[in-house]
Amino acid sequence: MWSFFTGFSVGLSLIVAIGGQNIWVLSQSMAGANRLVIATVCIVCDALLIVAGVSSIATLQQWIPPLVPLLTVAGVLLLLYLAYGAAKRAWQGNSGLQTDVQVQLQSTGKTALTALAITLLNPHVYLDTVVLLGSLGNAQPSPFWFTVGACLASFCWFSALTGFAPKLKLLLSSPLRWRLFDGSVALMLSLIAVKLAL
Repeated sequence: MWSFFTGFSVGLSLIVAIGGQNIWVLSQSMAGANRLVIATVCIVCDALLIVAGVSSIATLQQWIPPLVPLLTVAGVLLLLYLAYGAAKRAWQGNSGLQTDVQVQLQSTGKTALTALAITLLNPHVYLDTVVLLGSLGNAQPSPFWFTVGACLASFCWFSALTGFAPKLKLLLSSPLRWRLFDGSVALMLSLIAVKLAL
């Protein structure tokens, strides 16, 4: 069971640290945007990448490094686009309850595609889940239980993030608080994009 707990603890620490994805998931979930779809996409992507990393780390370590610059550029552009949207909502003051209507008009497919993009265009996802967790998993007494633990960490984190979003939304019930929240999201996504670019 040591491998299981190692996978869970290391997996959770790495998944929590992927800031851009978590900010987007939280902001969309608080606005009521297909929370189950968002959680499912994030969990499934993490699980597939973790399994791929642990099962074939030697091959993937050769494939991923050449793709990192391309993924970095795409990730920076996506983060800046999402930051622009949050900043626009904060400036125009159409956040809060009005944002709920706008977000719910998005189709399930569009929400799923956006979740896929913000997950898979982040190079840190590959470096953390595939390379790092893959390497650690192969060094464990039981790579299988390490993989189970890491996948469970992803399930617990994204389930909590999307599940508790309605309660967090109550703290941001006023339009002013929503504008401050959107402004903070825009700033954090911009900083993450700059850090990623550098």
